[in-house]
Amino acid sequence: MTAIQEPKKSNRGFASMDPEKQRAIARKGGQNVPDEKRSFSQNPELAAKAGRKGGQSVDPTKRSFSRDHQLASEAGRKGGHASHSKPRTAAE
Repeated sequence: MTAIQEPKKSNRGFASMDPEKQRAIARKGGQNVPDEKRSFSQNPELAAKAGRKGGQSVDPTKRSFSRDHQLASEAGRKGGHASHSKPRTAAE
């Protein structure tokens, strides 16, 4: 009779930590952000400014989903086909 070996559980990395320790680390990350930059929901003007800045960094010919419904549909279709097709191998 062969004994079934369970895979070794890694003791490295964030996911292997105690959930309370994960929360403590996550809290520290949030505390390092200044209040004025912490949440776009608290400052709609800051959110709008960031959105404009992001939009300006994209080539105007490539940010046209809102103006070109057909282009948006084709992109969605490609994404759907890619996510529902057979699994890719490492060589692809």
